[in-house]
Amino acid sequence: MDFRLTDEQAALRESVRDFAREVVAPVIAEHYERHTFPYEVIRQMAKMGLFGLPFDEEHGGMGGDYFALCLALEELARVDSSVAITLEAAVSLGAMPIYRFGTEEQKATWLPRLLSGEALAGFGLTEPGTGSDAGGTQTRAVLDGDEWVINGAKAFITNSGTDITAMVTVTAVTGTKPDGSKELSTIIVPTGTPGFTVAPGYSKVGWTASDTHELTFDDCRVPAANLLGARGRGFAQFLRILDEGRIAIAALAVGLAQGCVDESIKYAKERHAFGRPIGDNQAIQFKIADMELKAHTARLAYYDAAARMLAGEPFKRQAAIAKLHASTIAVDNAREATQIHGGYGFMNEYPVARFWRDSKILEIGEGTSEVQRMIIARDLGL
Repeated sequence: MDFRLTDEQAALRESVRDFAREVVAPVIAEHYERHTFPYEVIRQMAKMGLFGLPFDEEHGGMGGDYFALCLALEELARVDSSVAITLEAAVSLGAMPIYRFGTEEQKATWLPRLLSGEALAGFGLTEPGTGSDAGGTQTRAVLDGDEWVINGAKAFITNSGTDITAMVTVTAVTGTKPDGSKELSTIIVPTGTPGFTVAPGYSKVGWTASDTHELTFDDCRVPAANLLGARGRGFAQFLRILDEGRIAIAALAVGLAQGCVDESIKYAKERHAFGRPIGDNQAIQFKIADMELKAHTARLAYYDAAARMLAGEPFKRQAAIAKLHASTIAVDNAREATQIHGGYGFMNEYPVARFWRDSKILEIGEGTSEVQRMIIARDLGL
């Protein structure tokens, strides 16, 4: 399998790399310190067409594919993960459910704004009492005439409370199956719907320039036509969305890991101790060599998963492997980069401090490392 990029893919990677270095890098530290959302950066990403990368032109997309999105995420995360996760969640969790499962009317209503980056959308799956146990969903939706009445809460929802958030898709229990298990469905809830409340943003360790909120639904009514896909197919829908999303998170994690390499090389050449650059010391060289090894192998893992997905082949196990490995080595590289920087690595003026704070969530979000191991083991027949 040839993983060399085409000229078009290489050009996309270079353009996003330049954007990350020239536009994101100069402003993101201030956003992190102030815990503010980088609207000016998001607007420029929208102009570049990044929010429409993996969607067809018929629906307002750029005509690319999911691998193109992953390339963009890697390059953004190489400089900053808050901006990268904003794009990842907007595409794979926000717009993709509409694109994959929506009616033509729903697509016409929502996709033009979402794919252009004019608006963002959130994906309401996790709840205050249910994370990895998505089957334990407590939020309920009851059909009352021609309306769904929703009651419940969602937690840790990205892109759910910005000034440009247009809607969230919400998983809810809509009944009971013949075997007695919960019937889960997915429903579109527009921003501003009465009974839909967005709590203040969380105080987070990392990703402090991204948007994350708890959501509550108190007799929130939306039209019956807001059901996304077939009733009772919500569980299958979000499993497909999460399988794809794990490849994207793996790409983001690789970007962070590679950013740690970049910053460590730069610092090792600039920092002098005992009369010479610390990069002359084999101990530092070996640390950076191991960091590059980890980033390279994790990149191959997500390339492989993406290639299988785009070929229409089974990719669940490979996506889990990519996400598990990439998130693990992202944390490893962030720790080593901080160590190489010494005391300066603990100072927020250096990017590695931000990388260190941002890395841990990669082992938790969109399926914990433990969940990835469960998926891999089950796919192996265990």
